[in-house]
Amino acid sequence: MNKMITHTALALVLSATAAFAEYPEKPVEFIVPFPPGDLEDVLTRMIADKFQEMYGVPAAVVNKPGGGGGPFPGAVEVAGAKPDGYTVGSFVIDVPVVGPTIGIPELDPNPFDPVGIFLTYPFVVATLASQPYDTWEELSEYAKTNDVSLGHYGSFLAPTQVTFAGAQKSGWDFTSEAAFDLLDCNVLASGDVDIVNATLQTLLPCIDDIKILASIGEARTPLTPDTPTIAELVPGLTLSLWNGLFLPKGTPQEAADKIEAAAKAALETDAAKKLAQDTGALIYWKDAAQASDQIAQDIEVNTEIHQLLDN
Repeated sequence: MNKMITHTALALVLSATAAFAEYPEKPVEFIVPFPPGDLEDVLTRMIADKFQEMYGVPAAVVNKPGGGGGPFPGAVEVAGAKPDGYTVGSFVIDVPVVGPTIGIPELDPNPFDPVGIFLTYPFVVATLASQPYDTWEELSEYAKTNDVSLGHYGSFLAPTQVTFAGAQKSGWDFTSEAAFDLLDCNVLASGDVDIVNATLQTLLPCIDDIKILASIGEARTPLTPDTPTIAELVPGLTLSLWNGLFLPKGTPQEAADKIEAAAKAALETDAAKKLAQDTGALIYWKDAAQASDQIAQDIEVNTEIHQLLDN
Protein backbone atom coordinates (compact mmCIF):
# COMPACT_ATOMS: atom_id res chain seq x y z
CA MET A 1 0.00 0.00 0.00
CA ASN A 2 2.74 2.45 0.99
CA LYS A 3 4.70 1.53 -2.11
CA MET A 4 1.61 2.19 -4.24
CA ILE A 5 1.12 5.63 -2.65
CA THR A 6 4.79 6.42 -3.08
CA HIS A 7 4.77 5.35 -6.70
CA THR A 8 1.59 7.34 -7.37
CA ALA A 9 2.98 10.47 -5.71
CA LEU A 10 6.23 10.13 -7.63
CA ALA A 11 4.35 9.72 -10.88
CA LEU A 12 2.35 12.88 -10.19
CA VAL A 13 5.51 14.87 -9.42
CA LEU A 14 7.26 13.61 -12.54
CA SER A 15 4.17 14.33 -14.62
CA ALA A 16 3.93 17.90 -13.33
CA THR A 17 7.67 18.43 -13.84
CA ALA A 18 7.53 17.09 -17.37
CA ALA A 19 4.55 19.28 -18.20
CA PHE A 20 6.24 22.45 -16.98
CA ALA A 21 9.52 21.48 -18.62
CA GLU A 22 7.73 22.19 -21.88
CA TYR A 23 7.41 25.90 -21.04
CA PRO A 24 6.67 27.75 -23.16
CA GLU A 25 4.10 25.60 -24.94
CA LYS A 26 1.62 28.34 -25.89
CA PRO A 27 1.73 32.06 -26.85
CA VAL A 28 3.27 34.50 -24.38
CA GLU A 29 2.04 38.08 -23.98
CA PHE A 30 4.23 41.00 -22.95
CA ILE A 31 1.95 43.72 -21.58
CA VAL A 32 3.15 47.30 -22.18
CA PRO A 33 0.82 49.73 -20.36
CA PHE A 34 1.48 52.58 -22.82
CA PRO A 35 0.72 53.20 -26.50
CA PRO A 36 3.10 51.87 -29.18
CA GLY A 37 6.17 53.84 -30.19
CA ASP A 38 8.15 54.77 -27.09
CA LEU A 39 11.34 53.09 -25.91
CA GLU A 40 9.77 50.51 -23.62
CA ASP A 41 7.51 49.40 -26.47
CA VAL A 42 10.32 49.16 -29.03
CA LEU A 43 12.64 47.22 -26.73
CA THR A 44 9.92 44.93 -25.41
CA ARG A 45 9.08 44.03 -29.02
CA MET A 46 12.73 43.13 -29.56
CA ILE A 47 12.59 40.91 -26.47
CA ALA A 48 9.33 39.27 -27.59
CA ASP A 49 10.78 38.60 -31.04
CA LYS A 50 13.89 37.03 -29.51
CA PHE A 51 11.75 34.93 -27.16
CA GLN A 52 9.77 33.63 -30.13
CA GLU A 53 12.97 32.91 -32.04
CA MET A 54 14.58 31.06 -29.13
CA TYR A 55 11.62 29.00 -27.96
CA GLY A 56 9.46 28.55 -31.05
CA VAL A 57 6.15 29.84 -29.71
CA PRO A 58 4.34 33.08 -30.61
CA ALA A 59 5.25 36.02 -28.39
CA ALA A 60 3.52 39.35 -28.81
CA VAL A 61 3.45 42.79 -27.23
CA VAL A 62 -0.01 43.94 -26.18
CA ASN A 63 -0.34 47.68 -25.52
CA LYS A 64 -2.70 48.60 -22.67
CA PRO A 65 -2.53 52.41 -22.27
CA GLY A 66 -4.19 53.68 -19.14
CA GLY A 67 -4.84 57.33 -20.00
CA GLY A 68 -4.69 59.47 -16.88
CA GLY A 69 -4.14 56.26 -14.91
CA GLY A 70 -0.68 55.92 -16.40
CA PRO A 71 0.67 52.36 -16.28
CA PHE A 72 -1.49 51.22 -13.39
CA PRO A 73 -4.55 49.82 -15.26
CA GLY A 74 -2.23 47.64 -17.36
CA ALA A 75 -0.33 46.58 -14.26
CA VAL A 76 -3.58 45.55 -12.58
CA GLU A 77 -4.31 43.27 -15.53
CA VAL A 78 -0.93 41.55 -15.19
CA ALA A 79 -1.41 41.26 -11.42
CA GLY A 80 -4.59 39.31 -12.05
CA ALA A 81 -3.01 36.93 -14.54
CA LYS A 82 -2.18 33.33 -13.71
CA PRO A 83 1.44 33.11 -12.45
CA ASP A 84 2.56 30.70 -15.14
CA GLY A 85 4.95 32.80 -17.27
CA TYR A 86 2.52 33.45 -20.09
CA THR A 87 1.76 37.05 -19.07
CA VAL A 88 4.76 39.32 -18.60
CA GLY A 89 4.60 42.96 -17.53
CA SER A 90 6.96 45.51 -19.05
CA PHE A 91 6.74 48.21 -16.40
CA VAL A 92 8.28 51.54 -15.51
CA ILE A 93 9.63 52.30 -12.04
CA ASP A 94 6.26 53.59 -10.87
CA VAL A 95 4.50 50.23 -10.88
CA PRO A 96 6.58 48.66 -8.06
CA VAL A 97 7.59 51.93 -6.36
CA VAL A 98 4.39 54.00 -6.49
CA GLY A 99 1.69 51.41 -7.24
CA PRO A 100 1.44 50.02 -3.70
CA THR A 101 0.97 53.53 -2.24
CA ILE A 102 -1.94 55.00 -4.21
CA GLY A 103 -4.91 52.93 -3.08
CA ILE A 104 -5.20 50.35 -5.86
CA PRO A 105 -6.03 47.09 -4.02
CA GLU A 106 -4.61 44.85 -6.74
CA LEU A 107 -1.19 46.54 -6.41
CA ASP A 108 -0.95 46.64 -2.60
CA PRO A 109 1.09 44.83 -1.49
CA ASN A 110 3.32 44.70 -4.56
CA PRO A 111 2.12 41.61 -6.48
CA PHE A 112 5.16 41.33 -8.78
CA ASP A 113 8.64 39.87 -8.80
CA PRO A 114 11.21 41.47 -11.13
CA VAL A 115 12.82 39.46 -13.89
CA GLY A 116 15.20 42.35 -14.51
CA ILE A 117 15.58 46.02 -15.46
CA PHE A 118 16.75 46.83 -18.99
CA LEU A 119 16.24 50.53 -19.77
CA THR A 120 16.78 53.99 -18.35
CA TYR A 121 14.89 56.59 -20.38
CA PRO A 122 16.45 59.83 -21.61
CA PHE A 123 13.66 61.72 -19.84
CA VAL A 124 13.59 65.49 -20.25
CA VAL A 125 11.68 68.66 -19.44
CA ALA A 126 11.09 70.42 -22.77
CA THR A 127 9.29 73.41 -24.29
CA LEU A 128 8.89 75.16 -27.63
CA ALA A 129 11.85 77.14 -28.92
CA SER A 130 9.60 80.21 -29.04
CA GLN A 131 9.11 80.32 -25.26
CA PRO A 132 10.88 83.22 -23.46
CA TYR A 133 13.09 80.98 -21.29
CA ASP A 134 16.08 78.86 -22.28
CA THR A 135 17.07 77.17 -19.03
CA TRP A 136 15.48 75.76 -15.89
CA GLU A 137 16.64 78.82 -13.98
CA GLU A 138 15.02 81.18 -16.50
CA LEU A 139 11.83 79.10 -16.43
CA SER A 140 11.80 79.40 -12.64
CA GLU A 141 12.01 83.20 -12.79
CA TYR A 142 9.34 83.37 -15.50
CA ALA A 143 6.96 81.03 -13.65
CA LYS A 144 7.01 83.15 -10.50
CA THR A 145 4.93 85.81 -12.29
CA ASN A 146 3.38 83.90 -15.23
CA ASP A 147 1.18 80.84 -15.73
CA VAL A 148 2.99 77.69 -16.82
CA SER A 149 1.25 74.39 -17.60
CA LEU A 150 2.77 70.90 -17.59
CA GLY A 151 1.94 67.85 -19.70
CA HIS A 152 2.93 64.49 -18.21
CA TYR A 153 2.16 60.77 -18.28
CA GLY A 154 0.46 60.74 -14.89
CA SER A 155 0.68 62.88 -11.77
CA PHE A 156 1.83 59.96 -9.60
CA LEU A 157 4.66 58.93 -11.92
CA ALA A 158 8.27 59.39 -10.83
CA PRO A 159 9.35 61.93 -13.50
CA THR A 160 6.25 64.01 -12.83
CA GLN A 161 6.85 63.95 -9.10
CA VAL A 162 10.49 64.95 -9.64
CA THR A 163 9.38 67.84 -11.87
CA PHE A 164 6.77 69.02 -9.33
CA ALA A 165 9.35 68.82 -6.53
CA GLY A 166 11.96 70.60 -8.64
CA ALA A 167 9.58 73.48 -9.24
CA GLN A 168 8.65 73.77 -5.56
CA LYS A 169 12.28 73.70 -4.45
CA SER A 170 12.98 76.40 -7.05
CA GLY A 171 10.31 78.66 -5.57
CA TRP A 172 7.33 78.21 -7.91
CA ASP A 173 4.63 75.79 -9.01
CA PHE A 174 2.78 74.87 -12.20
CA THR A 175 -0.57 76.60 -12.52
CA SER A 176 -2.10 73.62 -14.33
CA GLU A 177 -1.14 70.11 -15.39
CA ALA A 178 -2.65 67.32 -17.48
CA ALA A 179 -1.95 63.66 -18.22
CA PHE A 180 -1.51 62.33 -21.77
CA ASP A 181 -1.17 58.84 -23.22
CA LEU A 182 1.57 60.10 -25.52
CA LEU A 183 3.66 63.25 -25.22
CA ASP A 184 5.07 64.14 -28.61
CA CYS A 185 5.71 67.18 -30.77
CA ASN A 186 2.00 67.69 -31.43
CA VAL A 187 1.22 68.28 -27.76
CA LEU A 188 3.61 71.23 -27.65
CA ALA A 189 2.80 72.52 -31.13
CA SER A 190 -0.94 72.56 -30.37
CA GLY A 191 -0.40 74.75 -27.31
CA ASP A 192 -2.16 72.27 -25.05
CA VAL A 193 0.61 72.76 -22.48
CA ASP A 194 3.70 74.95 -22.12
CA ILE A 195 6.07 72.27 -20.82
CA VAL A 196 6.21 68.53 -21.41
CA ASN A 197 7.79 65.89 -19.22
CA ALA A 198 8.65 63.28 -21.86
CA THR A 199 11.33 61.09 -23.43
CA LEU A 200 13.62 62.31 -26.16
CA GLN A 201 12.42 59.37 -28.25
CA THR A 202 9.02 60.99 -28.76
CA LEU A 203 10.46 64.49 -29.27
CA LEU A 204 13.27 63.74 -31.74
CA PRO A 205 11.13 64.52 -34.83
CA CYS A 206 10.91 68.18 -33.71
CA ILE A 207 14.18 68.48 -31.80
CA ASP A 208 15.13 71.62 -33.76
CA ASP A 209 11.88 73.33 -32.74
CA ILE A 210 12.11 72.76 -29.00
CA LYS A 211 14.37 73.52 -26.05
CA ILE A 212 15.47 70.95 -23.48
CA LEU A 213 15.51 72.70 -20.10
CA ALA A 214 16.60 69.76 -17.93
CA SER A 215 16.86 65.98 -17.88
CA ILE A 216 15.62 63.68 -15.15
CA GLY A 217 17.87 61.13 -13.48
CA GLU A 218 21.32 60.71 -12.01
CA ALA A 219 23.17 61.33 -15.31
CA ARG A 220 22.78 63.69 -18.25
CA THR A 221 21.37 62.16 -21.42
CA PRO A 222 24.02 61.40 -24.08
CA LEU A 223 22.13 63.37 -26.74
CA THR A 224 21.94 66.51 -24.56
CA PRO A 225 25.25 66.45 -22.68
CA ASP A 226 25.22 70.21 -22.02
CA THR A 227 21.79 70.15 -20.38
CA PRO A 228 21.92 69.59 -16.59
CA THR A 229 19.78 67.14 -14.71
CA ILE A 230 17.19 68.33 -12.24
CA ALA A 231 19.28 66.50 -9.64
CA GLU A 232 22.17 68.86 -10.47
CA LEU A 233 19.90 71.91 -10.31
CA VAL A 234 17.95 70.78 -7.25
CA PRO A 235 19.96 68.34 -5.08
CA GLY A 236 18.24 65.20 -3.84
CA LEU A 237 15.94 64.56 -6.81
CA THR A 238 17.85 61.55 -8.15
CA LEU A 239 15.07 59.27 -9.39
CA SER A 240 15.54 57.91 -12.92
CA LEU A 241 12.74 56.57 -15.08
CA TRP A 242 13.58 52.95 -15.82
CA ASN A 243 11.71 50.01 -17.30
CA GLY A 244 11.89 46.31 -16.48
CA LEU A 245 10.18 42.96 -16.90
CA PHE A 246 7.94 41.67 -14.10
CA LEU A 247 5.95 38.52 -13.38
CA PRO A 248 3.12 37.84 -10.93
CA LYS A 249 4.49 36.46 -7.67
CA GLY A 250 4.52 32.69 -7.67
CA THR A 251 5.61 32.31 -11.29
CA PRO A 252 7.97 29.30 -11.59
CA GLN A 253 11.65 30.21 -11.73
CA GLU A 254 12.13 28.26 -14.96
CA ALA A 255 9.79 30.67 -16.75
CA ALA A 256 11.61 33.69 -15.33
CA ASP A 257 14.96 32.21 -16.37
CA LYS A 258 13.83 31.67 -19.97
CA ILE A 259 12.37 35.17 -20.19
CA GLU A 260 15.62 36.60 -18.80
CA ALA A 261 17.70 34.65 -21.33
CA ALA A 262 15.63 36.04 -24.21
CA ALA A 263 15.84 39.58 -22.84
CA LYS A 264 19.61 39.48 -22.41
CA ALA A 265 20.05 38.11 -25.94
CA ALA A 266 17.77 40.80 -27.42
CA LEU A 267 19.64 43.61 -25.67
CA GLU A 268 22.93 42.43 -27.21
CA THR A 269 21.64 42.77 -30.77
CA ASP A 270 22.83 45.47 -33.16
CA ALA A 271 19.28 46.85 -33.27
CA ALA A 272 19.24 47.47 -29.52
CA LYS A 273 22.70 49.04 -29.59
CA LYS A 274 21.66 51.33 -32.45
CA LEU A 275 18.52 52.36 -30.55
CA ALA A 276 20.68 53.39 -27.61
CA GLN A 277 22.99 55.36 -29.88
CA ASP A 278 20.16 57.10 -31.72
CA THR A 279 17.99 58.00 -28.72
CA GLY A 280 20.38 58.44 -25.81
CA ALA A 281 18.68 55.65 -23.90
CA LEU A 282 20.74 53.57 -21.48
CA ILE A 283 20.21 49.88 -22.33
CA TYR A 284 21.62 47.20 -20.03
CA TRP A 285 20.52 44.26 -17.87
CA LYS A 286 20.10 44.25 -14.10
CA ASP A 287 19.06 40.84 -12.82
CA ALA A 288 16.31 40.16 -10.29
CA ALA A 289 18.51 40.76 -7.24
CA GLN A 290 19.93 44.02 -8.63
CA ALA A 291 16.45 45.13 -9.65
CA SER A 292 15.13 44.47 -6.14
CA ASP A 293 17.93 46.60 -4.68
CA GLN A 294 17.14 49.40 -7.16
CA ILE A 295 13.47 49.31 -6.21
CA ALA A 296 14.28 49.54 -2.50
CA GLN A 297 16.55 52.56 -3.05
CA ASP A 298 13.96 54.29 -5.22
CA ILE A 299 11.23 53.77 -2.64
CA GLU A 300 13.35 55.73 -0.13
CA VAL A 301 13.88 58.67 -2.52
CA ASN A 302 10.25 58.63 -3.61
CA THR A 303 9.14 58.79 0.03
CA GLU A 304 11.28 61.88 0.57
CA ILE A 305 9.77 63.55 -2.51
CA HIS A 306 6.25 62.82 -1.31
CA GLN A 307 7.03 64.34 2.07
CA LEU A 308 8.24 67.49 0.32
CA LEU A 309 5.15 67.77 -1.88
CA ASP A 310 2.78 67.07 1.02
CA ASN A 311 4.21 69.93 3.11
